[in-house]
Amino acid sequence: MTRTPEEIVEHVRRMVAGEETHAQFADLFAEDGVMAYKFPTQWQPEEIKGRGEIRAYFGKVRGANVRERIEIQSAEANCWRTNDPSVAVAEITHRGWSKVKQDYYTFATVAIIRLRDGEIVRYDDYMNPLLLAELLGLPGQGASVS
Repeated sequence: MTRTPEEIVEHVRRMVAGEETHAQFADLFAEDGVMAYKFPTQWQPEEIKGRGEIRAYFGKVRGANVRERIEIQSAEANCWRTNDPSVAVAEITHRGWSKVKQDYYTFATVAIIRLRDGEIVRYDDYMNPLLLAELLGLPGQGASVS
């Protein structure tokens, strides 16, 4: 199924909002697709290669009980096309309540998404992993989301 960049970004927004699963996110990737965290911490890989590995990683992340630590109240997404039809830029923002911090939060991320035949071949995620760790109450050195 060929998807537009806007459809892919909307799917990511729904995933962040809890309206769809991470497994469905992995389905957006080409078999050889790459998920990359541009500012990884010790609990994130720099790159996850291949649809199967992406699915396995997000299956493990789901086990981190993220929804038990934060309540997402809203999620918005914007998508901008570039001069290259295979590249789009997305901004995804979610707002909610951190049960760990006992405070409201706003979390924004920017992604550069490269597509081939309507599938993601590379998703470069530029998020703030330190803020995410703080919101989730993840310990410092050696922390793991699994």
